[in-house]
Amino acid sequence: MSAEGNARLTAATAAVLLVLLAAEGATIPFIGQLTTLHIFLGVLLVPVVLLKAGSSAWRFGSYYLGRDEYIRRGPPPPFLRLLVAPLVVVSTAVLFGTGLLLVALSPQRGAVLGLHKASFLVWFAAMTVHVLAHVLRIPGLVRDDLRAGQRGATVRQFAVAGAVVAGLVTAVVLLPEAHGWSQWAALHHHHHDDG
Repeated sequence: MSAEGNARLTAATAAVLLVLLAAEGATIPFIGQLTTLHIFLGVLLVPVVLLKAGSSAWRFGSYYLGRDEYIRRGPPPPFLRLLVAPLVVVSTAVLFGTGLLLVALSPQRGAVLGLHKASFLVWFAAMTVHVLAHVLRIPGLVRDDLRAGQRGATVRQFAVAGAVVAGLVTAVVLLPEAHGWSQWAALHHHHHDDG
């Protein structure tokens, strides 16, 4: 994939991610009442996150393998490359990994839930820096790719749409597990109110 094509795929995926992550974030203050929606959106996000990670890894690999057009674009600033990017990758893997594990384990508290919450704090800090460093480039790249005749645009748009559809299908399949958590959260919240 060309460096420009990869940049456009990354930007399109990032734009979708920003919307979905904002929706997911909006559920957090009301997690007791919105547990099902929180889990649904979290599962939906996984394939989109994987696509974004893949396009970023492609750029990383292409640069360090010495592909000319990636070398000409240059590396990200050292602070982003050496500190923020590893934190984003690791915290994202832990956040979504523990989230999926919690869905699989069904309602229970303990170390996995604690790790999920702790990884969110690290992820949120790292992701805030990451987003602020790149957000201004996203609209232009996405707009350019939506213009008619852009080479590879259809494939990129199908890739992003495919990730969203895969996420939706998986989230629907796992809805019964989300309902189990929702019932547990309602009961837990009810006991707190009584106590």
